[in-house]
Amino acid sequence: MSDGTRLRPPRNPVDRRAVGWWTTNLLLLVAAPVVVLLVLGWLIEPARFWLAGPAVVVAVAGVAAVVALPRWWFRVHRWEVTDIAVYTRTGRFWQEWRVAPLSRIQTVDTRRGPVEQRFGLATVVVTTASAKGAVTIPGLAHEQAEEVAAQLTEATQAAPGDAT
Repeated sequence: MSDGTRLRPPRNPVDRRAVGWWTTNLLLLVAAPVVVLLVLGWLIEPARFWLAGPAVVVAVAGVAAVVALPRWWFRVHRWEVTDIAVYTRTGRFWQEWRVAPLSRIQTVDTRRGPVEQRFGLATVVVTTASAKGAVTIPGLAHEQAEEVAAQLTEATQAAPGDAT
């Protein structure tokens, strides 16, 4: 990037199915403590009120998160692969840009958890020597993730540098 090249805001959104994937993940995350609190309340009669109250609070807050957050994340997650770098942008108020120059990429992986597989999605993980960690592109169609991983693998082979 010393040649004056500037990165534009990333153009590519995640796959629309990512909304369902994120929604399902949040539902599972919220349901677990609610179910535990309700079962304990049912089993421990003297503590029923003290356990049901927090269960309701967690459920109400969880429903709000499940309805709002996945749609919000879909609007703000963007990614791009150029001739010089792979980069992502997340967030609206506290934005985070993650840039990995092709010459610094060490590994390119795809990851598919069980819920991701159900939605036909995958996450591309681009690892560099950065202390901040990998650049991840979540919520891509499985086929697109494979193409991006192959494209990045080929591009890093051709990029000068030692990836350290």
